[in-house]
Amino acid sequence: MCCLHKTTLESVKKTQDFKRVYSQGKYAADALFVVYALANNLPHNRLGVTVSKKVGNAVARNRIKRWVKECYRQKTAEPFSGGQAYDIIFVARTPVGQLDGKSAYSNVNESVKNLLIRVGRKLGVAT
Repeated sequence: MCCLHKTTLESVKKTQDFKRVYSQGKYAADALFVVYALANNLPHNRLGVTVSKKVGNAVARNRIKRWVKECYRQKTAEPFSGGQAYDIIFVARTPVGQLDGKSAYSNVNESVKNLLIRVGRKLGVAT
């Protein structure tokens, strides 16, 4: 793969950052995910994805993380662009591990898109 096609995606990594977003941030939920978002003092958005062991084995959990990151990367310009940057955390719920077939990725994609719009409205950044 050419280095021009690779985009970097900043991550929320520290436990204290996760706790801060959970306690102070706005959230939206559906059957597959809960998303939390909170403004940060950085020049870029950061993404965190949490998938419990209840969701499935390591292969399934990592697949879900990759799907969420890719869906976020495709949708990032829509609700969370502009001057303010945010920490955005997705928490996978158990039903996302039960998705299978060709429609699984499209279900995750729709869920991520809708949750980003909904939490963006709560933060006042989406129309």
